[in-house]
Amino acid sequence: MEATAAIKSMLYFVLAGLCEIGGGYLVWLWLREGKSSWHGLIGAVILVLYGVIPTLQPASFGRVYAAYGGVFIILSILWGWQVDKIAPDRFDILGGLVALMGVGIIMYWPRG
Repeated sequence: MEATAAIKSMLYFVLAGLCEIGGGYLVWLWLREGKSSWHGLIGAVILVLYGVIPTLQPASFGRVYAAYGGVFIILSILWGWQVDKIAPDRFDILGGLVALMGVGIIMYWPRG
């Protein structure tokens, strides 16, 4: 995969992750913290976008979603740190790095 395509692919992963986590968070706020139903509705729309964005990836469904799992781990750690104010510990960081290596192998390792 050429560098430009890989960068575009990574951006799709980040965008999908932000939609999944952000949409899920809005639904969480609605159902668990009594926020307005608008939070739930907007969250649902954002979650639909999360379902659309991965279709822009160049790989097959299974490969994209397998790799996306690693991206989701990293973004969830960052979300928890920035939004919930829970700093990652060394095991969070180590686990996130292992997951990120998995993403690189699954999506971007040259295949013969």
